[in-house]
Amino acid sequence: MPVMDPDSRPKQLSSPAVAALIKVGSRLNAKVYKATGGRLGNTWRIGAGLRKPVPMCLLTTIGRKSGEPRTAPLLYLRTGDSFVVVASQGGLPKNPAWYLNLVANPEVTIQVGRQTFDLRARTASDAERDDLWPQLVDLYADFDTYAAWTDRKIPVVICEPR
Repeated sequence: MPVMDPDSRPKQLSSPAVAALIKVGSRLNAKVYKATGGRLGNTWRIGAGLRKPVPMCLLTTIGRKSGEPRTAPLLYLRTGDSFVVVASQGGLPKNPAWYLNLVANPEVTIQVGRQTFDLRARTASDAERDDLWPQLVDLYADFDTYAAWTDRKIPVVICEPR
């Protein structure tokens, strides 16, 4: 694990404009992914993903306030029948909305390509997180950077068959 230094996070990443751009980009990615059955929008090619593209899925939760489905494109690690996602939110100080939604209602779906999986999500235990973190960093090295940029312990989420 990296040494935590929240002050090392580039300040411009915390601007409202960047947050709005990320939200619009995520919605666009989800729409393109859905429309093409994952032929487009299925890999992350930013940051460490530029050198080593990372597979993406669509995670759908139920909004804890709205009760409406909410879809987020996320990097994922497949382990057997389960999927592992990371609530990194680029090292921001707060957990992403999708994570708060699945804590409130753990019944989720994940789409990979044209396949959809009905799953139950849970936050990994400390021991599970310790085992999974090196694999996740191998998948996408920037997870370590994000962990160094925040005071919070970034949740690792395991989505298992219902």
